[in-house]
Amino acid sequence: MSEYYWDNQIEYLRNTRGLYYNDDYLKFLVESVWKVYKPVNIVDYGCGFGYLGLKLLPLLPDGSTYTGIDQGKELINQAKEIFSKLSFDTEFIVLDIDDAELEPKYDIAISHAFLLHMTDPKRILQKMVDSVQDHGMVICFEPHWIGNMANCYLDGTEQSNVIRLGVLQKLYERDHKRTGKNGNIGIQLPIMLSQLGLRDVDCRVSDKVNFFDQNMDPEHKNTLYRSLKEEGLGQEPHRGSEVINNLISRELDEIEAKEQYEAEKTFFEKFSLESWLTYAPNMKISYGTVHRNS
Repeated sequence: MSEYYWDNQIEYLRNTRGLYYNDDYLKFLVESVWKVYKPVNIVDYGCGFGYLGLKLLPLLPDGSTYTGIDQGKELINQAKEIFSKLSFDTEFIVLDIDDAELEPKYDIAISHAFLLHMTDPKRILQKMVDSVQDHGMVICFEPHWIGNMANCYLDGTEQSNVIRLGVLQKLYERDHKRTGKNGNIGIQLPIMLSQLGLRDVDCRVSDKVNFFDQNMDPEHKNTLYRSLKEEGLGQEPHRGSEVINNLISRELDEIEAKEQYEAEKTFFEKFSLESWLTYAPNMKISYGTVHRNS
């Protein structure tokens, strides 16, 4: 069996998740939007190391439970170790989501930055729906990549010189057609949920704007800089010929590929510990209610 990619990306997952939400906003969602007033049983599809459990369980009524399923053995081991030190009622299961056939015993099914990696996300969404009791909820925290990139500003730089939105949108769309995986799925999920028969479908946007501020304390600044780099902002590109050939293989023409490489190189050269930058990941949070009876 081939090694599971995300088992080797645990540090990346740990370092970037803090960019997405403020805790008070998640509290607002739980209490004022989803109106969770009594204990709930949650299942998390593609749970990783249990990130959403760590964020949501302290906000949920006492007695709530959290079940995480993921294909990654190392990720599940990490989750078990983290939650063994906490008092929450949790269970973690190594399971390929393609093989998951869960009973409809949960109140809420959730995912976080997971469906974008699926070649048939609607089929996985149906599995999530099928695992929830009648009148339960499906909640998906998923990205909208082009929205992310439009919500980045590097002070002192013409944004079109470092973020070429037209070409990026073209790349994302062609990658989706070629691989089936969709980095812009976040903006499409309300439509998918409604098409699957969920009711009261709605969508929110993550609230956090990361401000890389030259007046912040040095330790926080260094941590944020590393996280932003790991998120992909201003990363050093590989050798020019490699990047250009890769972009051409993703259906850009040679001129577009060279210009995109120069943009990535410029972003890398301009973004340093002395920069001023704002970045809003703009995650989309879509949700709806399961209604099996008329």
